[in-house]
Amino acid sequence: MSAVQEAVSAKLGGLRNVMKGLGVDAFIIPSEDPHMSEYPPDCHARREFISGFDGSAGTAVVTHDVAALWTDGRYFLQAGEQLSSEWTLMKAGTPGVPDIKDWLVSTLKEGSKVGIDPTVHTIDSAEALKKHLEESGMELVSLSENPVDQAWGADRPAAPKAGLRIHDMKWAGMSPADKISQMKAEMKEAGADALAVTMLDEVAWLLNLRGSDVPYNPVFLSYVIITDSEAMLFIDADKVDDAISKHLAEAKVTVKPYAEAFDAVLAIAKKGGKIWMDPSKVSFAMKVSALEGAEKQTGGRKRSRPSSPILARASPVSQAKGVKNVAELEGHKEAHLRDGVALTKFLCWLEKTIASGKTLTEVEIDEHLTGYRAAQEGFIEPSFPTIAGAGPNGAIIHYRAQPGTCKTVDANTLLLVDSGGQYDCGTTDITRTMHFGTPTEHQKACFTAVLQGHIQLDQVVYPEGTPGCALDTLARSPLWRMGLNYRHGTGHGVGAALNVHEGPQSISHRFGNTQPLLPGMVCSNEPGYYEDGAFGIRIENLFVIVEAPTTFRFAGQSYYGSSRLTMCPIQKKMMNKEMMSPSEIEWVNTYHQQVYQALAPRLEAENASEELEWLAQATSP
Repeated sequence: MSAVQEAVSAKLGGLRNVMKGLGVDAFIIPSEDPHMSEYPPDCHARREFISGFDGSAGTAVVTHDVAALWTDGRYFLQAGEQLSSEWTLMKAGTPGVPDIKDWLVSTLKEGSKVGIDPTVHTIDSAEALKKHLEESGMELVSLSENPVDQAWGADRPAAPKAGLRIHDMKWAGMSPADKISQMKAEMKEAGADALAVTMLDEVAWLLNLRGSDVPYNPVFLSYVIITDSEAMLFIDADKVDDAISKHLAEAKVTVKPYAEAFDAVLAIAKKGGKIWMDPSKVSFAMKVSALEGAEKQTGGRKRSRPSSPILARASPVSQAKGVKNVAELEGHKEAHLRDGVALTKFLCWLEKTIASGKTLTEVEIDEHLTGYRAAQEGFIEPSFPTIAGAGPNGAIIHYRAQPGTCKTVDANTLLLVDSGGQYDCGTTDITRTMHFGTPTEHQKACFTAVLQGHIQLDQVVYPEGTPGCALDTLARSPLWRMGLNYRHGTGHGVGAALNVHEGPQSISHRFGNTQPLLPGMVCSNEPGYYEDGAFGIRIENLFVIVEAPTTFRFAGQSYYGSSRLTMCPIQKKMMNKEMMSPSEIEWVNTYHQQVYQALAPRLEAENASEELEWLAQATSP
């Protein structure tokens, strides 16, 4: 057992002691923070603290004698390496593995109490769990203090204190005042007296502000509550300097302490107000505050048919943010052009360095790529930790290279690089897979099948109202014909100078998300294939959904397609042309011509003759 794993074992003991004192038989530790963030700030990284697993998705459950962690197929290999022997890895979605609710019912005795921190569970998830437990004679207990925090003690990091910056109207395209007015109009139509905005990227988008409380995500810990008469930002006042105060005052936004958000919800409900909450995003604790307020509004007397203070409906901010306006799309395009220049310089350097006989580590590759991005105008930070996976590490879908343990890259290596940048104008996310010598026929066949799926999704035209799950099979079918597949979604939304992963849309084999794909949404197209212990392949571009120029409009419907944003060559030596149709080869040539025409003028302007020559060769037919 490593020193890290020994430390995790000690933490489990501390947590169990706290649980005994609280009288709970199990405690659930999700990845999320009070804002349901995919990537929480360090002070809320409880699941990572208690388990040692640092992937972005996973839920830990600790009883007095069992510790189990559920995660999805992206993280099976990583979790298996990071968890100590005291933990059981539950490979979610695989045959024979129960979900958490069923596991608790089968593991615990009747009458058992299951504890949660209600601030880090959504309304939907907490209520579903509560119902399931009660049907089996068990109880869900909402704890006022998180037991992990108690076990963490003085070592728990403090809440982040980073300042804010204003997102330029040139790239925002719409003022905070206008966005708030739009939300008020939707509230009025829906019959809501208030709107609770709790997701950090929704707050940042709404107010045209960006922060750095969470690495790689330009967001800040905060809530916004909008009523028909005011908009309130709940935030640590130390983050609000004079420029930010002026910016907020222009939008008539009042600044209040972060800790008072729940009191504000209670006060609105106490006055009889109906509060719009997205049950898939808002914490169970916030709903409880509203219910407490409504109860006080009636003087504590219970009515036979009490009116709920909650309007449970999807957040109107989510779709408004997801459908980019003209300025936001221009920002996306500009960010991808800057990124394309950085990637061209990086790939030129990488190929020539390996060809010279030098060996590089995965960490060195990560550092050099970030350096080329940092040289571009408006670069702020990577949009997520770079995944530079050599050989078998490429099969770890969300791999992160570490000094001392990372692999090296030479002329015999198949390398997967998934990376992105946060720029002042937009956000990028791209994956390329490349070989620096001679790939095997099997590697080429797998790569070509992934490419064919990528092309099929890129070219598809579909009627309005189509959800992403209806398109997912297009990206998988070439792999399926070989008896192959991959364990992650095919596409996710991407924010406008915001989080690299956003909703409401997705392209996935999971059929739960029926959000239609809409013009102006930005998505990724990223099929892959991963052979455990050998290699990983992924090809990822971002695209914007656009109206397709179809000859007909059956039933008066519009039809949609994609317009590519990512500008970077796809390595030709990895393609098996004998597997490809003439139209697929034409797609590659057309895309490469587009890449060259987009990037060559910028390279010429920088007198980057060596990189321009490399680009010409990489994009030649």
